[in-house]
Amino acid sequence: MDLTLYVKFFLGLVAIINPVGLLPVFVSLTSHQTEAERNHTGKVANFAVVVILLVTIVAGQHILNMFSISLSAFRIAGGSLIAIIAMSMLQGKLGEVKRNEEEGREASGMESVAVVPLALPLMAGPGAISSVIVSAAEHDTFINLIGMSLTVVLFGLTSFVLFRMAPLIYKVLGKTGINVITRLMGLLMLSIGIEVIAAGFKGMFPNLLG
Repeated sequence: MDLTLYVKFFLGLVAIINPVGLLPVFVSLTSHQTEAERNHTGKVANFAVVVILLVTIVAGQHILNMFSISLSAFRIAGGSLIAIIAMSMLQGKLGEVKRNEEEGREASGMESVAVVPLALPLMAGPGAISSVIVSAAEHDTFINLIGMSLTVVLFGLTSFVLFRMAPLIYKVLGKTGINVITRLMGLLMLSIGIEVIAAGFKGMFPNLLG
C-alpha cells in the first residue's frame, strides 16, 4: 500500500473541490436555515459527494471502455477542464464551469440545496470527477481502489467538519482570506491539470515526446 499515492490523491481532492473556498457559497445558500438544518445540509451534501466519487472510482474505467475512450485522451480532456477551472480560481472565483448565473438563480429558490447545487456540481463537479477517473484508471489494483475509496471517505469527513464550522471560519478568514486560499488552491490545481495533460500527450505520442 503506497501511502504517498493516497496523500497525493487527498490533496488533489482538497485543491480541486476546495471546500474552504466554497464556504461563502454554503453560508449564503443556508442563510435561511437554523443551525441544526445547516448542519444537516452539510452532512447530506458531503455524503452525496462521497457516494458520487465512490461510484466514479468503481465505474470510471468502465465508462471509458463503453465509449472506447483511451485513458490518454481522457487525461488531456480532463486535465484541460481542471486547468480551466483553476484559471478561474486564480481570480478568486468559483468559475462558470462549476455554476453559471442561471443555475445560481435557480439554487437561491430551492428549499433543499444539499445535493443540488452543493454536492453536484459545486463539489463533485466535472473537475473532481475527471481527476478521480484518471487516478482510478492509473492505479486500478484492488488494494489501490480500496485505499482511494477510504481517502474519499476521509475527505468527506474533513469537508463536513469544515462546513459545520463554516460561520466561524468565514468570520475569522473573511472574504479576503478565503480568496487567498482559493487562489492558492487554484495554483495547485493548475499544476495538477498540466501534469495530467502532459501525461496524456506522452501516452498518445510516446515517440514524439520521447
